[in-house]
Amino acid sequence: MHPDLSAELCARLREAFLNTGYTADGVVDALGPQAHAALGRGEPEPARRASKDAGSLGTLIRMFLLGDHEPEQDVRKALDGVDIDDAVKNEVLAPVPGAASLKAGLDVRPYEDNWWVIADLDSDLRGGAVPEDHVLGVGHASISLARATKRTPVGTLLDLGTGCGVQALHAGTHAQRITATDLSERALRLAQGTFRMNELNVETLQGEWFGPVRNRRFDQVVCNPPFVVGPPRVDFVYRDSGLGGDDASALVIRQLPAFLNEGGVGQLLASWVHRKGEDWEERVSGWLPRGGIDAWFVQRDIAEPALYVGTWLKDAGVDPRSPEGRQKAAAWLDWFEENDVQGVGFGYVTLRRTDEMHSQVICEDLRHAYDDPLGPEAARWLDNIAWLRANPDLLGQRFRVADTVLLEEVSEPGDEGWRKVVARLHRTDGPGWQHEVDEATAKLVAGCNGALPLEDLLALLEFAYGEIDAEAALPIVRDLIRHGMLIPA
Repeated sequence: MHPDLSAELCARLREAFLNTGYTADGVVDALGPQAHAALGRGEPEPARRASKDAGSLGTLIRMFLLGDHEPEQDVRKALDGVDIDDAVKNEVLAPVPGAASLKAGLDVRPYEDNWWVIADLDSDLRGGAVPEDHVLGVGHASISLARATKRTPVGTLLDLGTGCGVQALHAGTHAQRITATDLSERALRLAQGTFRMNELNVETLQGEWFGPVRNRRFDQVVCNPPFVVGPPRVDFVYRDSGLGGDDASALVIRQLPAFLNEGGVGQLLASWVHRKGEDWEERVSGWLPRGGIDAWFVQRDIAEPALYVGTWLKDAGVDPRSPEGRQKAAAWLDWFEENDVQGVGFGYVTLRRTDEMHSQVICEDLRHAYDDPLGPEAARWLDNIAWLRANPDLLGQRFRVADTVLLEEVSEPGDEGWRKVVARLHRTDGPGWQHEVDEATAKLVAGCNGALPLEDLLALLEFAYGEIDAEAALPIVRDLIRHGMLIPA
């Protein structure tokens, strides 16, 4: 049996949470920045101490966020108006055997702008490995995808593999109608609770991959698929697809365009293997249908096999030193070795359906640290690609340098003073794009102030510095436009 998080139960919980201040801001205010930061690091004791004087809010913090057992009378007071028996029946709360206390049965926690997300308790709060049908809560991957998603208003949006409903929750800020699917009945039950808690109307459908929405199209599709790379098995439904290697990511990328309206955008997290002698860019590009799709693959990290296996074992609460952990790790590493896998790449994929004859497929490494969300950059990238397609003759165009672009020069000491080693253009906002440039390109970009077309700037440079290869300059200009460093004036 799975929980039935009814509209009435969710409305009562919402009212109680608002009354006690059990919101994202309320928790931070109650704990203070230091204890809250410690909780984020997995160190609960400072939060436990800070919550002692927080009354009913402290009760909810300790019960839901720290996994503590709380006196039943205190829980009833904190959840005034909630049918406690109904909450226990549907796993929100759980009785403590032999004590007049209650504990959390589900992970119900505040999230962002006065939202709440309902998921299963993680391995730390459970005190052991999670079950196969575990419904993952708000994690690094889901937050990363939410930050990387384009938020331009759309009519229809599909959240494929919704899990606990995080992506659909964010979609409520910019989509008029939202559909959420999942293979797991339990995931859909908890996601429905998340939607009801946040008073968000979402169509929920159960089924495998795109099956539940066959013959439908959407303005936007977001997907956090079970992208873990390894043997074709399912240990945990939230991460394993039953497909071998990176076939889950390939399946979504291959099929997603057929479910987009013209001009529609799909965005997902994905993984791909790095094999000896194989180019990762050719591998992922080969997953796309022929033509009609603009695609941007952004590789954020590459993990070597041992680190990859250890990370995912710990994520599920499996001790790599235990007999179970050793057996799983051995089988996983054997599979990597048998398939010549040297590493696993991870990143974001943005797709746009287009009827243009010349679609663009760009694969880029973006492995340095940056703070700004990638979503606005994805929207900018799509706009820039469309502009480049509509304006193939760059020589007649005027450009200006983005306000956030700097020219950085690195020099080293030499026999006759400082000798310039490298010069690079650096955009200081967004994902912090950098381009190494030669002296001629630096001067060309410096002249882009919107006054003269590109062909006149090239002519001036040729007059001042000798022969300039315009054909060689154009690909660099295109890259700078795509990365928002040169802006059409």
